[in-house]
Amino acid sequence: MFINYLIVFLISMVPIVELRGAIPVAVGMGLDPVISYIVCIVGNMLPVPIIYFFARKVLLWGKDKKFIGKFFTFCIEKGEKGGMFIALMLFVGIPLPGTGAWTGTLAASFLDMGFKKSVIAVMLGVIIAGIIMALASMGLFGGISFLFAPNKA
Repeated sequence: MFINYLIVFLISMVPIVELRGAIPVAVGMGLDPVISYIVCIVGNMLPVPIIYFFARKVLLWGKDKKFIGKFFTFCIEKGEKGGMFIALMLFVGIPLPGTGAWTGTLAASFLDMGFKKSVIAVMLGVIIAGIIMALASMGLFGGISFLFAPNKA
C-alpha cells in the first residue's frame, strides 16, 4: 500500500503530468481519495521553491547575454510592474497540460511576483486543480452530464 502512495507522490512531482495525472492513477489504484489528494498536493508543491529560486537566477544571469538578453530583460521588467496573484492561481487551477505548478512557478519567478505570494497562488491553484481532477476521476462529471443529457438511456 505504501508503495502505491509513493508512486502517486512521485508522479505528482513530474513536470506536465503533475497532480493532474497522479490523481487519476490513485483513483485507478483504488487508493483512499483523501489521502491520495493530500499526497498529490504535497508532491506537486515540493519542487515549487526550487523552481522559483532557480528560474530567477537564470533570468538574472541571462539578461546581458547576446541572444537571450532581450527576452530575459523583458521578463524582469514585466515582473516589476504588477501583481498577478489571481491570474496565477487560475492558470495553475485549470487542469490542462502545461498549466500546472511547474509552469506557474516558472512564470511567477520570471515575473518576480515574490516568493510567498507565488507559493500561495500556486498552492491554491493546485488545490483547485486537484478538486477538479478528483471529481472527474471519480466519475462525478460523467454522472452529472448523464442526469442532464437529453437522450437518457
